[in-house]
Amino acid sequence: MILEMKVPSPGESIKEVEIATWLVKDGDYVEKDQAIAEVDSDKATLELPAEASGIITLKAEEGDAVAVGAVVCLIDTEGAKPSGSAPVAEVKKEEAKPVEVKKEEVKVAAPVAPTSYASGTPSPAARKILDEKNIQPSDIIGTGKDGRITKEDAVNATPSMGTPTGGSRGSERTKLSMLRRKVAERLVAAKNETAMLTTFNEVNMSPINAIRNEFKDAFKAKHGGLGLGYMSFFTKAVTRALKMYPDVNSMMDGDYKIGFDFCDISIAVSGPKGLMVPVVRNAENLTFRGVEADIKRLAIKARDGQITVDDMTGGTFTITNGGVFGSMLSTPIINPPQSGILGMHNIIERPIAVNGKVEIHPMMYVALSYDHRIIDGRESVGFLVAIKEALENPLELLMDGNAKKALEL
Repeated sequence: MILEMKVPSPGESIKEVEIATWLVKDGDYVEKDQAIAEVDSDKATLELPAEASGIITLKAEEGDAVAVGAVVCLIDTEGAKPSGSAPVAEVKKEEAKPVEVKKEEVKVAAPVAPTSYASGTPSPAARKILDEKNIQPSDIIGTGKDGRITKEDAVNATPSMGTPTGGSRGSERTKLSMLRRKVAERLVAAKNETAMLTTFNEVNMSPINAIRNEFKDAFKAKHGGLGLGYMSFFTKAVTRALKMYPDVNSMMDGDYKIGFDFCDISIAVSGPKGLMVPVVRNAENLTFRGVEADIKRLAIKARDGQITVDDMTGGTFTITNGGVFGSMLSTPIINPPQSGILGMHNIIERPIAVNGKVEIHPMMYVALSYDHRIIDGRESVGFLVAIKEALENPLELLMDGNAKKALEL
């Protein structure tokens, strides 16, 4: 029986996918549920499992765009499973036959004439200088007798700005994956179709560092190795600020504004296929442990290439952390159709004024990019100030004055 395998629908809005990689070869025997291919949609990379066991015949090439429901391979379910490696046939060795070598008269080569410095030929001294400068003799016009290149010519020679000097000049043309093309399309659309503006502030991270230093070991021991990172503090600060400034937790839909009474926070994470933005659902109801656990779960799925369309669908606000790569300051691009995104950056010890005195504190710049069509300056600045206040006073504003209870210790 020949089974036709068709492309399943990864999501309601997805009409086609791209064959990113075949994990099997034409004519291979595959087991049921074995991953046979990786396919890219405009939202995620998914594995395609075999629907039955048998001999596979591929009907699409890597890089082909195929419609949802199209046949991509055939599986012959009556094909026999190989019993093992085929025995290697013994090669019968033939006795080596002696080769008769005829003696021929040895001809004496004519003596080689001494090197002449014809036109374009450098002298030994000039050759040494040109080699040191990585300049080809063909690039120099000699001024010596018969046009030969003299030592003076080599000394005065300079590399041509438009002439290769021996370094690698290769190039490679590679087609972007469907996911990467969609990301590019969305980023350009965000710049062209929104009135995007960015406002900045800075946060003194000393209070958060103090809490982490005091409780991170106990938190890890109590919650099965789960780390107490910065992201849970920022997520809690964002959900608090979104309740205070609900316009930031809304999006445009034509002539209408859609507001949300929940906070689905998209967290930008780096995966093998590029930037992924999975969603922490109802983050406003999660504890510090709940936020850290959900972010870890999604990050592992992204790293292992197991992230799904459902994991990245929706989201009402985004947090991105360029600080893990060393970014000091940036203007993050809105994740459409959302109206706002918070950018975190690296923490650097800087001198600041505290009660009239100069002190050194770990400081972080934070950036809020927002759609000015729906969010005014008062809301955007107030939102970012609310985040700063919560992060600089986390015990009172995020933990109700009891760190142990908030961290479930």
